[in-house]
Amino acid sequence: MKNIKGPAIFLAQFAQSEPPYNTLEGLCQWAADLGYVGIQIPTWESSLIDLQKAARSKTYCDELKGKVESYGLQITELSTHLQGQLVAVHPAYDQMFDVFAPEKHRNNPKARTRWAIQQLKWSAKASSNLGLKAHVTFSGALIWHTMYPWPQRPQGLVETAFRELGKRWTPILNAFDEVGVDLCYEIHPSEDLHDGVTFERFLEEVNNHNRCNMLYDPSHFVLQQLDYLTHIDIYHERIKMFHVKDAEFNPTGRSGVYGGYQDWIDRPGRFRSLGDGQVDFKTIFSKLAQYDFDGWAVLEWECCIKDGEQGAREGATFIRDHIIKVTERAFDDFAGGKPDEKLNKKIIGL
Repeated sequence: MKNIKGPAIFLAQFAQSEPPYNTLEGLCQWAADLGYVGIQIPTWESSLIDLQKAARSKTYCDELKGKVESYGLQITELSTHLQGQLVAVHPAYDQMFDVFAPEKHRNNPKARTRWAIQQLKWSAKASSNLGLKAHVTFSGALIWHTMYPWPQRPQGLVETAFRELGKRWTPILNAFDEVGVDLCYEIHPSEDLHDGVTFERFLEEVNNHNRCNMLYDPSHFVLQQLDYLTHIDIYHERIKMFHVKDAEFNPTGRSGVYGGYQDWIDRPGRFRSLGDGQVDFKTIFSKLAQYDFDGWAVLEWECCIKDGEQGAREGATFIRDHIIKVTERAFDDFAGGKPDEKLNKKIIGL
């Protein structure tokens, strides 16, 4: 069996305009002081990484790695959540998602999609130049607005949508395959890849591409009331990344899974800081260890109650305490012996 690495932290929720959160150096020192040994970098934050330069220059990547390592940290993975979202956007969401793209590509969906695809391809090369094994993104969504089928979806709509999604992502998956990096989709509500069934639909459309994998985040499954433990049993061969994020679901007589358009703090399903929610992390870490997951355990902090500083500080200890150092020998080795075929046959009566 293999050991999970960590604790690490996703910097997306902490990057700000004020120090120490406005520079890579400041965030590295902050993360190291909290006890983290890895950082996951959001590529849309230009203050943390120049994605185009990272794709084109191994020297730049070596310098970036050296800078991070000088703080006792490693880069765990890169993220293109925002860019991946723009690979597939239904027109109903154009205005809201335009803010994720450079101003020159706004109000131009085709140009925005081309930009997003280029960002993903650069991320493949940047990940390779940094010596990384996996990368995380969103799938985007063409039919999320039809998730609850009323009016009834026209026959063939789902198949057409996933066929188009597969068509857009296959060249990107190929780009990741060329450089030996796994592309991991965060299975997430509001994306067309939001549960196991939709992941399987997509996997079929990309011909079971070996680089098509998952980022496992149990918090999104709690909010859907999906069995997040059995999910590991089913998909462990495709789980190549792990966000450690807690959540809770407390339905009432007034509101359930859909949340009633309420603010996060009033919704039955809420993201929480580690240890404050309902996720069974003890079993999750045990299952991942059982299935030889050797990736990073990365804190993604999102909580509608607790301050991020406290959540980040507590998260490092929480993850460290849950990582299992896997055994290198069986507990009953002391009672065993060398194989003896003659004895074995005698025991079974031969």
